[in-house]
Amino acid sequence: MSLTIEKPAAETARTRPKPRWLSFEGRLLTPGVALLAALSIVPFLTMVAMSFTHVRLLGGVRMEWAGLENWARLFTDPDLGWNWLRTGLFFALTLGLEMLLGLVFALCMWRLLRGRNAVLSLFLLPMFVAPAIVGLLGRFLTDSTFGLYAWVLGQLGYHGDILGDKSSAFAAVVLMDVWEWTPLIALIALAGLSSVPLSLREAAALDGASGWQSLRHIVLPSISNVLLVALLIRSMDAIRYFDIIWVTTNGGPADATKIVPVRLYETAFRFFDLGYAAAIGLVMLAASIVIARAFVRMLDKKGLTR
Repeated sequence: MSLTIEKPAAETARTRPKPRWLSFEGRLLTPGVALLAALSIVPFLTMVAMSFTHVRLLGGVRMEWAGLENWARLFTDPDLGWNWLRTGLFFALTLGLEMLLGLVFALCMWRLLRGRNAVLSLFLLPMFVAPAIVGLLGRFLTDSTFGLYAWVLGQLGYHGDILGDKSSAFAAVVLMDVWEWTPLIALIALAGLSSVPLSLREAAALDGASGWQSLRHIVLPSISNVLLVALLIRSMDAIRYFDIIWVTTNGGPADATKIVPVRLYETAFRFFDLGYAAAIGLVMLAASIVIARAFVRMLDKKGLTR
């Protein structure tokens, strides 16, 4: 026969561990997280407030309520509409060329048996150069008087000013961005190619699959997730592209290369229309979130974010 001694309710309540909302690690991280949140939330709320005001700088910074004036102007500005069209075209061209060329170069280096490290080191040099320096270099190389590229095009029959013509200027800034960031795509794709199982390729070869069939049905599906991550990384940078265009063409000629980030900079720091610039910046932020969310959903469908 066993005796069970029940403790009083008060004593049980005293010995029961109290629930903690935060662990020890959470309490340590709280100050840092709060600081980061303040650095992110306060500027965001300030931008939202600025988008509904006229910001005056003379005699001290002050904001005068403007209601929906900036937002109405945003959706009725024809020049801004053209800026968004150029941004979309620039976005599609740069990402398309970088993904295509990066994949081709990655496949070439993947097949390279000797000197791969040396070739890869030389190939990655452009991505380590600051975009402003890339813009200056591109401006000198395309100069109509002493530029190397201008001389080469002259030998081929083109004698115009590369950065002075609308079409050639837009093509030039696109190719400058492609030159700088194609190595990043190639590096990411090469890392994915290195993880393709050798047994699958050997089995395909034994079954009589050609090189194109092996690439299409084995290699590309195996690295599709890696390519999607590379596309996400580059898309977040391409939508806010600014440096090279500002250094080379300054948005010209005749606004042919003026994309939304350049228009935002001019509105804020050349014309000091900070309220309207805040509205443009918020729309750019929303566009970036939409694009990022679309890629994250694609990654989630492939099971990479779980």
